[in-house]
Amino acid sequence: MSSAAPRLPALLEALGQRAPRGMVLGLDRVREALGALGDPHADVAAVHVAGTNGKGSVCAMVESVARAAGLRTGLYTSPHLSRFAERIRIDGEPIGDAALERALSAALERVPSPLTFFEALTVAAFVAFRDAGVDLAIVEVGLGGRLDATNVLAAPLCTAITSIAFDHVALLGPTLADIAREKAGILKPGAPVVLGPLDPEADAAIEAAALAISAGPRLRVARAERGGSAGEIAVGGAGEIAVGRAGPSARATRIAGPGRAAIEVELGLRGAHQAENAGVACGIAWQLAGRWPEVERALPAGLAAARWPGRLERIDAGAAGVLLDCAHNPHGAQALAAWLDEEGPGAARTALVFGAMADKGWGEMLQTLAPRAQRRLYATPQGRAAAPLDALRAIAPGEPIGDPRAAVARAIEVAGPGGLVVVTGSIYLVGEVRSALLGIAPDPVVTL
Repeated sequence: MSSAAPRLPALLEALGQRAPRGMVLGLDRVREALGALGDPHADVAAVHVAGTNGKGSVCAMVESVARAAGLRTGLYTSPHLSRFAERIRIDGEPIGDAALERALSAALERVPSPLTFFEALTVAAFVAFRDAGVDLAIVEVGLGGRLDATNVLAAPLCTAITSIAFDHVALLGPTLADIAREKAGILKPGAPVVLGPLDPEADAAIEAAALAISAGPRLRVARAERGGSAGEIAVGGAGEIAVGRAGPSARATRIAGPGRAAIEVELGLRGAHQAENAGVACGIAWQLAGRWPEVERALPAGLAAARWPGRLERIDAGAAGVLLDCAHNPHGAQALAAWLDEEGPGAARTALVFGAMADKGWGEMLQTLAPRAQRRLYATPQGRAAAPLDALRAIAPGEPIGDPRAAVARAIEVAGPGGLVVVTGSIYLVGEVRSALLGIAPDPVVTL
């Protein structure tokens, strides 16, 4: 901890004490707190991104592109993998201790009413972005959209919804249309909208919400065809962004949009699904180019340089490699399975370390992933209640080890030289394993 931030440990402890209150949806407390601090969010040009999956990757890509264009950037995401500071980034790096101390002090001590954990961090992020003088803030929605603390942004330069799938149904609703309407709550009158590939039910709900408030114009990413070549994709019509392969490499991607020259780039992020995320990022960048023309020119370099820890991230760990992926719902597990089918070493040389939160679709996730690994080891992530190990074994035979680090050590042993250990099922499981492998002293786990 920096000597320039002597109060930071106490502030982080005070912040953590608010976590047991959980996620309390609503905007009144955040607006009141920001008003007491001079409305720092009103001083920052921002992009606002929601979605069931992919929103973090899109935010990372847009931030990388904006930074490649020479803009000073702020990035707000959740949760963290190792340290609280990862949630608030300035110019691509976790916020420094002194700046985090100032921002947390404002959010925890200078506001009229106690905020929840996530509300306090959201307020701190806007304070940090104002103090740092960022040109552009890229803000990821925490949960849903309509009542998420980040939705105090009244006039974002662009909004985006990356995907709609079943997750948090107790809070967002039981149908795709219900979930879509909640996420469409971030749309604002006159603000451009970029949509990832959506099921018709979700797309119709978002379209109705956009029309009701005169949001737009709207750009939609066409669903990528697996294995489609550059010559097989074309822009299908006004408002459509098409993505496809640009070469033999899995990350070589061609993206074409209405009225824009197609770009070809080797994406920095792994996975065929990242082509669609890159399409969303391009749509956002094209909107930003009206204000900063250099953003469009920076697209190839920024997309190639984008990094997002814990998402198909490979770490060398001796004889076997370790692949970390934060897939934590069935939709995410399907994307990971697609990568393993295309680029993995095969089930015989793959060991799966799986653990999930009990309130997630862990059964469907494991059914998707289990056939891709001949050996399976089950772990218990820190945080709230986890999926029982015996229940995991009932779906697919495996070793119930419990401790994530012990499970990874065992997986490396059974995968053998040249094998692959896949760690997935929970963001918190990935965070704990990543911290251990890289020797990072982690902050407490907060499942928000």
